[in-house]
Amino acid sequence: MQSEGQAIGGRAMESMTGRLLVATPGLKDPNFDRTVVLLVAHEPGGALGVVLNRATEVSVADVLGDWSDLARDPAVLFEGGPVQPDSAICLARMRHPVRPVKGFHRVAGAVGTIDLSVDPEKLREAVGGIRVFAGYSGWGAGQVEREIEEGSWFVFDALPGDAFVDRPDDLWPMVLRRQGGMMAAVAHFPPDVALN
Repeated sequence: MQSEGQAIGGRAMESMTGRLLVATPGLKDPNFDRTVVLLVAHEPGGALGVVLNRATEVSVADVLGDWSDLARDPAVLFEGGPVQPDSAICLARMRHPVRPVKGFHRVAGAVGTIDLSVDPEKLREAVGGIRVFAGYSGWGAGQVEREIEEGSWFVFDALPGDAFVDRPDDLWPMVLRRQGGMMAAVAHFPPDVALN
């Protein structure tokens, strides 16, 4: 990953890989209403992330039986985004992030993506938990930067546990509240109020 992205609005934008995109109340795209997206890649050519707070009712055991023992509660598939919903992206939290592990690509700190073709038994000692996402969220070159400038997304630092919270429905207000000040007030914004 490069440390700098494209120039937007006359300034260079640094890579946001590993950061959170938090939908503002003004973002009314039903795919992203009140979502928290972890960017797993952000380069000049575009960005890719997964929605962290859209759990389904499909258990990981039903789809990827061998991986279900490593899945964190709730041990279900998550809707990662509207792009390629038949594909899967797996996030993992490593117990020892400095040790190289086959099939693991670090996103930030101990969190990264893991190759689902690897034998999960070989990862049991290294992995502290996984989350599996059906589909992903994708943006072309400059698109996510424009959406941020237009006020569709807040950008915040992620905490290591954000991708693995036990109550994903609470993640959107939780991330906003921990920012303090006016951001904390946004967490209480009614979901059915239209912004003009």
